[in-house]
Amino acid sequence: MVSDVPIGAFLSGGVDSSTVVAFMAEASPTPIRTFSIGFDEADFDELRFARQVAARYGTDHYELVVKPAALDVLPKLAWHLDEPFADASAIPTYYVSKITREHVTVALSGDGGDESFAGYRRYTQALALAARMDHNPARLARPLLRRYARLITHERLETLRRALSGEWAEAASLVSAPGSLTQLVASGGALDAVSTLQHIDIHTYLPDDILTKVDRMSMAVSLESRVPLLDHRLMEFVATIPSSLKHREGTGKYILKRAMSTRLPAEILTRRKMGFGVPLGAWFRKELRDMAHDVLLAPRTRQRGIFKPSWVEWLLRTHAAGRRDCSARLWALLCLELWMRRWADKSPGAETRAA
Repeated sequence: MVSDVPIGAFLSGGVDSSTVVAFMAEASPTPIRTFSIGFDEADFDELRFARQVAARYGTDHYELVVKPAALDVLPKLAWHLDEPFADASAIPTYYVSKITREHVTVALSGDGGDESFAGYRRYTQALALAARMDHNPARLARPLLRRYARLITHERLETLRRALSGEWAEAASLVSAPGSLTQLVASGGALDAVSTLQHIDIHTYLPDDILTKVDRMSMAVSLESRVPLLDHRLMEFVATIPSSLKHREGTGKYILKRAMSTRLPAEILTRRKMGFGVPLGAWFRKELRDMAHDVLLAPRTRQRGIFKPSWVEWLLRTHAAGRRDCSARLWALLCLELWMRRWADKSPGAETRAA
């Protein structure tokens, strides 16, 4: 919180951001400023939780509801991201950064809590498999890593082979997610299943997705983001806490929630984890349907020869008909194509114009 410029905090209403806000408020002699993003779709909207924490600590609170029209900014974000990036939460991260920058220059976020305190729901899924196995460490490690690789990998290899064209399909065959995880885990020396999964996320998902997203979307609007839960002294201390105090009875962050039980409303500590999701399923069936069709089946997209047009058409039809939720795949394809148009197709001077 040491800063020569105005400072605030992202507040989703989850345990991590609420924890950061609670300690900020206790350390500040004046009300802190908090910023939240919401959606019209109730399953994705967390504003009421953020309001509870803001009210509890008397923050100067600001909100913005993100609507499908907000995705008009996608080509611009493709430039700022610098690489194909398919985490849809980059969109609300950009907009919460944007409204935050209108009031402050520095913002604290709650990123890192899930990795340190075993908060992801996928830990429970992976550990359910481990619980059905014997206690042979080698036997446990192999199925656990295969299962976890499927949970955190965007596409299974067999799907990529069906979807990609020619040399692209051949190149995909060289990638082995379970194999790379095995090498990573071997270098970490984790002693149990929970710490093994934490080790994977701290070295992959956290720096390559979470921090990349927050850094680039905040920098896109000239906002400095700070991540107090990733303070190395805190992470080193939390790493010494037994896994049984982090993930207990199918729920993560056990000890963090206990520690915050007198500082946060009970509903914040017991609510279902939502993450920072975006209602892509509904948007691709309504407002984004035509855009996705026009971009993904355009002649210039087909001419790249990366994905089989028949597979892309199947995704669009299947999702529009409601037979299956293909929104994550459609989003990844859309992000890739918009990035290709911004960078692979750019003419001399395009980078300067985009800036």
